[in-house]
Amino acid sequence: MRPGPGFPPGRPRCGPAARSPVRPSGPAVRPTPGSPRVSRPGRRACLPWQWAPPGGATADGPIGGHQKSTGFIFNRIWAAIKREALEVVAEGVSTPQDVDEMWKINTGAPAGPFRMMDQVGLDVVLDIEKHYAAENPALPTGPRELLEKYVDAGHLGVKTGQGFYTYSHQG
Repeated sequence: MRPGPGFPPGRPRCGPAARSPVRPSGPAVRPTPGSPRVSRPGRRACLPWQWAPPGGATADGPIGGHQKSTGFIFNRIWAAIKREALEVVAEGVSTPQDVDEMWKINTGAPAGPFRMMDQVGLDVVLDIEKHYAAENPALPTGPRELLEKYVDAGHLGVKTGQGFYTYSHQG
């Protein structure tokens, strides 16, 4: 991959700009090919084919990674949160609804991890978890087993009307 304009090869960037599933940010901008993406006003975001200058972030540049990584940095952190939420439900410690309510109270976010997984699709979430498990076999199996039960039952989340929550498809 070639570095983007003005960015010499060196350190990998953190990845494309995206709204945080945890905390809403400013308006999302869907770029056309070749245009910069904006994550915060006045700040250029990471593009997947560009490289960060040595030293990482600059006043108008992205936050950089320091070595190759499986997945984008934020996605890896989010995966750990999501995985632990799944694990406490798989162990019978809590319910998806209670975990989501705790998450909303403590973060101020409009939705918790289970509602967000339903929006993404539980089949997609399971595929992602399988990928991480292939890279790290020491990860707990409970989250994947729980997701497999839902996926095998055809409960994929919003797209099927049933996941951790029930959704009515209108119109």
